[in-house]
Amino acid sequence: MSKIIPIYTTQGDPEAFLQYPYLFNRNGEWIGFVTSQREVYSVLGEYIGILTNDPRIVRTRSTATLRPRLKLPPAPKKISLPANIPLAPMMPELSHSLIDVLIEMPERLHTTDAGESREDLD
Repeated sequence: MSKIIPIYTTQGDPEAFLQYPYLFNRNGEWIGFVTSQREVYSVLGEYIGILTNDPRIVRTRSTATLRPRLKLPPAPKKISLPANIPLAPMMPELSHSLIDVLIEMPERLHTTDAGESREDLD
């Protein structure tokens, strides 16, 4: 099993966790995945942004092109997060053209049973 890596916000808060290729929230629930090109996708296969070396998830403010949905990997089981999480490294400020997804668009990374695109239970 691969190592669990905390994904931080620009303010230094650990808001997601990577156990390659899966991303998990602070409850250990699956919220997305990362490709080998460091592109981040939601549990719906929608493009979210890029995983930086900091590590943070960033996205350009405006995107001229839409990316196709990706086929989802098999759903992982819930994980147990480590009791101790290292402090975040010093985060450089983002340029005006980039946004921190975990701060400005956290709703884009939701679990499979949440979010705007889920099916209604009529």
